Formats: sequence, C-alpha cells, structure tokens
Amino acid sequence: MGTMQLESVPEPKYLHLKTVLSEALDQDFAVGEILPNERELAARFGVARATLRQALEQLELEGRLQRRRGVGTTVAPPRVGVDVGGAQHSWPGESVDGWEPVDAAEEAVLSPALLKLLGTAPGEMVLAVRRSRVEHGQVLAAELLYVPASSVPGLSAIDAPAGPARARAVMRELQKLALDGQDRSVELGSARPEDAKELDRLPGAPVLLVTTRYFTAAGTAAVSVATYRADTCRLTFGDSGDVQITHDTRVAS
Repeated sequence: MGTMQLESVPEPKYLHLKTVLSEALDQDFAVGEILPNERELAARFGVARATLRQALEQLELEGRLQRRRGVGTTVAPPRVGVDVGGAQHSWPGESVDGWEPVDAAEEAVLSPALLKLLGTAPGEMVLAVRRSRVEHGQVLAAELLYVPASSVPGLSAIDAPAGPARARAVMRELQKLALDGQDRSVELGSARPEDAKELDRLPGAPVLLVTTRYFTAAGTAAVSVATYRADTCRLTFGDSGDVQITHDTRVAS
C-alpha cells in the first residue's frame, strides 16, 4: 500500500478513503493479515486519524475488516451465511438449530422494553437461558432466551443446579406448551461488554440483534435476544421468514 494523497472530491472524505482502502484490501492484503496502525495509515493517506477511523468503521460494518482484541485490525474472511428463519411452530432447542446451551439463571434486572415484550411486571421471576452459536469452532452469536417463570410451571421440578443441563431442562419445560407462532425483528446494534467478551469483539463493535417473540394462546411465553457478529455473519431467512418493514413513528425530542 503506497503513500498517496486524497484528491478533493464532492463526497465526504472518509467515504472516498473507504473506497480507496477497499481496493487496497483486494489487491495488497490477504485474509487475516494485520493492517498498519492508524497513525501510519493516516500519514500514508494524508488524512486526520478521525477521518481514517470513520473509514475503518465503515469497512468493519461491511464485513471487510475485523478489530481483534490484542491483535489489531485484520482483513476479514467472507461472511458466513446464518439461517435465522426458523420454523414458525418450533420452540428453541427442539431440533438441531446450531445453538449450544450454556447456562440458565434468574435475571434480576430487565429493561422496560423487554418487560413490555414479555408482558411481565417488574419483580416477576424471569429465567435467562444463555446459548451460543458456533461455526467451525468460532462463536458467531450469543443468545439470551428470557422465559417468565409463569411459562414453565414445572420449574420447581428442575433439579439441575446450573450449566448446560439446567438450560436444556428449562427449554424442555417450555416445549410442553402449545406454540402458536413467533415474530422476529432484526436491527443493527453495538456489542455490550458481556457479549463482546463472548464474541471476541471490542465493546461497542457493530452487531446484528435478532429479537424473537414466542407466543401461545395465552400470550408471550418467551423472548430471545440473539447478538450476531456483524463482521462475520450474513443473516438469511430461509423459506419461512417473511421480512416485515416497520417505521418508527415516534417524534425525536
């Protein structure tokens, strides 16, 4: 990657730099190769480090780069296609779905938005089943499956104290209910510290959040919040996943 100066262009400078960097990645770098540090790159292209950082963030968001803890910025491999469609009448864990159970524990603090989705009141007992999705030995996604205690009346009979066995036991109790269907939404987000650690990402790195609500005739029985690595995952919806576009009508204050 030779030294060059960016010419004046009508588009924002960081977008033009992103295009130049993208071409350099194709021509001069191999998958997994570490890029020079920000100071060296900014000097080579004659831009401020803030401009460079914007361009790198865009390339990371597009899956061209990865920022790896303790390593630096590397050229990313092609994204892995991950089917998130799921059968409309299948509970989590009913079939081979690519998720591995990790643990299940009572969740003490839930956000107002999650409480609204679950239809539960503050203080009501909710279990959080943690699962991970692994492909080729790499964790691609981390999931928290929130299950109100009222959805699993057999909870008191579960004798597994912790770990994957308890997670599987909670899901087995959930599967005793008659599932009416599910709805799903996908949005771009930032990795929380606990998710970033599990996914080997930096806190605040771009992630894809897939929220799935499972419901029965009585209402919401469980809500899944799955955090996918945006740099390595390309989400697909199979034959069963219809994409619904909604617009937020709230007025920004």
